[in-house]
Amino acid sequence: MEPYVYWFLLALGLIMLEMATGTFYMLVVGLALAVGGFAAYFGLSFPTQLTLSGLAGVAGTLLLRRIRRDKVSAEPNQSLDIGQAVQSVTWTQNGGARALYRGAEWAAEAESSDTPREGVFYIKTLRGSTLILTHHKPKI
Repeated sequence: MEPYVYWFLLALGLIMLEMATGTFYMLVVGLALAVGGFAAYFGLSFPTQLTLSGLAGVAGTLLLRRIRRDKVSAEPNQSLDIGQAVQSVTWTQNGGARALYRGAEWAAEAESSDTPREGVFYIKTLRGSTLILTHHKPKI
């Protein structure tokens, strides 16, 4: 059997295995093996086949990592609590607060020191398990 057939069978096997995992890294390696198969089909030497396959694998892996990194950084960590109104706020001596939200008492802070202490408060963000409150309803 011709060497390119082995390359393509290995590529096909990894691509099929990728269908079961869904990580895309085996797909990249499978495509890199297919590049080695095309190099073998066109009669290039075995070291050239290995080199081209390796370069395709490294380039594909770097490309996949960049795509995944950009996708993760483009998606903000948006909490469903942001913009929700809290029922009641009790301010403490040290400037902190206790807020009643979702049937439980939460630690809270004002977004700035000049935030009024009366009225309706909305959750601007979360810092750990502390609610950061504002008077203005945040746009989601």
